[in-house]
Amino acid sequence: MRISKSAVLVVEAFVSLCKALTDDSDPRPWQERIEDCFSAITEEHLQEIGQAVVTEFTGENPQRLVERLQSQNYINFVERLLGAASYRLLVQALKEDGAAVALAVRRGIRALTPFAVAWSDAVSVTSKNQLKTVQPANILTLNAVEMLISLDDFLGEKLLASLPMDATTATTADLTSWAPEGVENLVSRFRAAVTESSAKRVERANSPLVRKIRGARAALQYSEDGVSQAANSLIELLDRIMREDYTPDAVLAWVDSNLPDEEGLTYELQGQRRPTKRAEALCFVYGGDAITARETTEHDNGKGPDFLHDVIAIALVSARNQLQKLKHADNGTEEEREQLMSVLSAVEGAVMLGLTMGKFPVDPSAANALPSA
Repeated sequence: MRISKSAVLVVEAFVSLCKALTDDSDPRPWQERIEDCFSAITEEHLQEIGQAVVTEFTGENPQRLVERLQSQNYINFVERLLGAASYRLLVQALKEDGAAVALAVRRGIRALTPFAVAWSDAVSVTSKNQLKTVQPANILTLNAVEMLISLDDFLGEKLLASLPMDATTATTADLTSWAPEGVENLVSRFRAAVTESSAKRVERANSPLVRKIRGARAALQYSEDGVSQAANSLIELLDRIMREDYTPDAVLAWVDSNLPDEEGLTYELQGQRRPTKRAEALCFVYGGDAITARETTEHDNGKGPDFLHDVIAIALVSARNQLQKLKHADNGTEEEREQLMSVLSAVEGAVMLGLTMGKFPVDPSAANALPSA
């Protein structure tokens, strides 16, 4: 059939992984399912699969394989080679494997959507000037939420509808379009999920600080001076969550070790060297870990913080700067409240992403009392 053993190895491993991750009868966390999926495979076999990925699925090889599989001449050749009965069994098996992969991809896309909403909210408070040094900045012009929704719709209309999904563990929710009424309603739903997830992560890191987020929302709802009070609460939240585990001295040591040539991370105050807000934010989103070396690409010179961490750090600093202005708001206008709500969503999104990427220390007693977020 002119399909190499290497290609079969890779596809078999990928389909098995998708089936394991979408097995609703297995209550174990996804990490354990992945580990179990490859537990019987020897190290030599894993190396063989890794090499097969490089050999068969890089460059023009994937395109050639797809073109061959779509060729009517090739299809006729395979049917003659196998015989009509075996060919039908092969096609059905391929469709069932494809259904498992499609289900795993759709669930993966939907699991990423809250993070896409958090990302969009965080980036919304930044300016082009603040992001001019980010590489590649042109990615930020893309709407991550709309991209995921479009991909989700494509899967539903073009793939899931034509595959035997009854051979998988797909539920009615898996097979139903997510945004028939439009993207805005979906974003509102997931923004609420981001709010809850952000609060849980803050509570794990420092349980008293979660009151700052709830206090900000309560102030906006009930207080005549709500905008100013909410802004003060959120500024204190950002300052404390970044400083309590990473003191100024710890941030300076981290900067000297990881970003000694990066501009705008330190300043002098009364003869003392201090970290800037951006330095504190970067240390926070990296969780104090070392910045690993990166390969140089067309859009990345391999120096400085990486794209994701850099943008979230910039968003945290930008949100704090805007909160400083809103702290002095005293008109109580609807416009000021809308501005504060926008910054609040950005803070929740950036904090959720920052705590996720930074592997923030977790208090064991708090972690045991909360479901995973």
